[in-house]
Amino acid sequence: MTLIKPKRLICGDTISTVSISHGWAGDENRKWRYDLGKKRLEDLYGLNVLPAPNSMRGSDFLSKNPQARADDIMWAFENKNVKAIIANVGGNDSIKLLPLIDSTVIRNNPKIFIGMSDVMNINLLCLKAGLSTFYGHNLFTLGEAQGFHSYSEKWFRKTLFDPIPFGIIEPSDNWTCEKTDPYDEKFIRNYYPNKGYELIQGQGTVRGKLVGGHTGIMWVENEAIALTAEDYNESILFIEDIPEFFSPNSIRDFLKWLGENGFLQRLNGIIIGKINEHIPFEEHSIVIKNIVGTEYGLKNLPVLYGLNFGHTSPTFAIPYGVMSEINCNKNSFSILESGVS
Repeated sequence: MTLIKPKRLICGDTISTVSISHGWAGDENRKWRYDLGKKRLEDLYGLNVLPAPNSMRGSDFLSKNPQARADDIMWAFENKNVKAIIANVGGNDSIKLLPLIDSTVIRNNPKIFIGMSDVMNINLLCLKAGLSTFYGHNLFTLGEAQGFHSYSEKWFRKTLFDPIPFGIIEPSDNWTCEKTDPYDEKFIRNYYPNKGYELIQGQGTVRGKLVGGHTGIMWVENEAIALTAEDYNESILFIEDIPEFFSPNSIRDFLKWLGENGFLQRLNGIIIGKINEHIPFEEHSIVIKNIVGTEYGLKNLPVLYGLNFGHTSPTFAIPYGVMSEINCNKNSFSILESGVS
């Protein structure tokens, strides 16, 4: 399927904020994070920020009313004044929204949609509707107390405002996996030197369209949003997750699931986001090489680790369905197209 690329943003456009999973943006003790992210969208990019009708009603209401969250998504896509949609934060139950959203609304009103973590389910819904969206910055990413990291800011601007191809996605100079304090407006996280990307296995240069998210992809295999063998065919899979689902054993289970379904064998390459804890990736690497290289005999399949996307900071956004490249000789990753038109 040929995906529609959304139109780029320009200064003065309106972006709608939606609460797809957690309703934290509307909770009194966390709303400062929303307000800060909103202000940065206004000050840095000249955007008008419009919260969806139900999005600020708080966690208690939204957890009990998935229909209200689904209505907000359809409202934002149908609203002709809204040029882009950004998720406030992730969570754990966007799956409830899937039967409540009319995908023809998305197909008939293509526009920028960006978010990550549990928001992946809506990214995949958009993918099935024929729209290329972005696995990246939630609004809370912009609302970090110590500022919006310059690397994240650079790629947010490039992703949504620039119709020129991305090119090489270089590693950030520093990074952190330390959690933010949701209740402390002055909390400062420590950032550490970034060692760059690590080639776990593979050789040569490969290209493929981008598809992926977090390892929860395997838990929606019976849903309409499930990726098919065709989706994986000649693609570059991007994958990351929180520590609870990204241990060596979890990665083993995920890779075995890919292999057992015939998906792993169809891939042209894999990129992995930085692990969200300060531990070596050595055990994970051994598992990956054992499963991918030895068990499935795919020793030449490039697997590149340590990219700045997902649950760590800083981050870049990944456009679904866009052509990308892994160069094993240079340990580099490039996105060869733009994400917007």
